[in-house]
Amino acid sequence: MRIGVLDIGSNSAQLQVIDARPGAPPLPAHCVKEPTLLAESINKDGAIDDDGVQRVADAVSRAVDFAFRYSVDQLYPFVTSAIRDATNREKVLDKIHQAASIMPQYLSGEQEARLTYLAAHRWYGWSAGRLMVLDIGGGSMEIVLGRDAQPDLAVSLPLGAGRVTRRFLPNDPPTRKQVKVARRYIRDTLSEVVDRLRWEGDPRRVVATSKTFKQLARLNGAAPQRKGPFVRRTLSVTALARSIPKLAAKTAAERGRMRGVSKSRSRQILAGAMIAHDAMVALDISSVEICPWALREGIMLQHLAGMVGDSVSLPLQPLTRNGRVIELRDHA
Repeated sequence: MRIGVLDIGSNSAQLQVIDARPGAPPLPAHCVKEPTLLAESINKDGAIDDDGVQRVADAVSRAVDFAFRYSVDQLYPFVTSAIRDATNREKVLDKIHQAASIMPQYLSGEQEARLTYLAAHRWYGWSAGRLMVLDIGGGSMEIVLGRDAQPDLAVSLPLGAGRVTRRFLPNDPPTRKQVKVARRYIRDTLSEVVDRLRWEGDPRRVVATSKTFKQLARLNGAAPQRKGPFVRRTLSVTALARSIPKLAAKTAAERGRMRGVSKSRSRQILAGAMIAHDAMVALDISSVEICPWALREGIMLQHLAGMVGDSVSLPLQPLTRNGRVIELRDHA
């Protein structure tokens, strides 16, 4: 079966297609990215303007055309926080349905966090031990902590790079006062969950997902994506601290010419760097490892887990002694 996941976000509508087999990794057979560029289309009242609505509908329509071209059997389309949290969300979804004949779903922030954790946990395996996952999107930031297949704690915060940019960094480049106010908001928001995260204990491994972290890592010397997913990439809090004043001093156009920073994310990469840095400082994290798998892979893994494949039947039997079933309470 050929499965497609269509991630409709603030920067692009990304279609990822895999040939699904039970037990196989969700490696893409095809990838398509169509720009949505919603960051500049969200009004002060939280609504996406008409141009943005049309742009995202057109982007989704083109992505769905590719899904047909690649013979996708089953498609899971979903929107992230930029559309999920928009005050005119239903209008946007209806416009997408009219243009592309699909109705995207939307996940809660906690669901996104858990699916991202699923992908990271599967990538690193059980040897990762206690795992903390950081993910910065356009509208929210997810922090997840756990050791088993399901996390112990998953939180979603209104600390997306696009959201913070729109609310606190309107100038290009921003003023020192705007940067100061933005960082105060970031730190105050993080302080609401830091004690809860510390209560769970220190993780053995801290990893980061999302384009924001990948581009920040590349900006600070990590290997380019063409080197493949198995190259180890890291990002230190020290490197982030050095990057922030450099990014703050440049316009979005100038940032877009920096190593690793895409034009579509150049406006919000400063906010992303501040969120990443302040989260790492608050949680006493000196360095994170960049995980190549994130939310889309988590969704695919969830679907793959539900597929029924050929397997050997290994039925369990109750433990008996002298014809009597032994139960746990018998040993209490």
